[in-house]
Amino acid sequence: MNHDSYSIDYIRDILRSVRTIALVGATDNDRRASNFVLRYLLDKGYEVTPVNPGLAGQELLGRKVYASLRDIPHTLDMVDIFRNSQAAGAITDEALSLTPLPKVIWMQLTVHNDEAAARAEAKGIKVVMNRCPKMEYGKLSGEWAWVGGNSGLISSRRQRLHESGKVQSLGLGLKR
Repeated sequence: MNHDSYSIDYIRDILRSVRTIALVGATDNDRRASNFVLRYLLDKGYEVTPVNPGLAGQELLGRKVYASLRDIPHTLDMVDIFRNSQAAGAITDEALSLTPLPKVIWMQLTVHNDEAAARAEAKGIKVVMNRCPKMEYGKLSGEWAWVGGNSGLISSRRQRLHESGKVQSLGLGLKR
């Protein structure tokens, strides 16, 4: 797979198919991007589990924080890596030791590890690197335009409101 370019359908399919996400590198600092992304994904109806060994056992946005992926007692659909590119290798390897395997390894903006991606893809796991699920969701839902962003999408389809009635969604029609 070309990790410099992802099709709209590839990203949309991932965001539609995942329900449970581990956010590795979550923080309680509400000025940091990982905290904002955690809050955003929760608001969109995803079940997000924060992972940070320094905060393990505490609660973050009403969710228990775990020290590692292995400590999480439920199945994960996606592992969102908010750590540097080098750390992404070990985190990917930890994700590959889980049973069952996650469906997706997502590396945040500036995080790129080709070797880790190859190991995950060899196990049938989808990989996204150097992207933010919050930003990608916003582009696909039309929210990106609210802040002046260009989603790169042209559509005559009317956007649908999230079931909360407050914000747009991907129009999934799913009950979360």
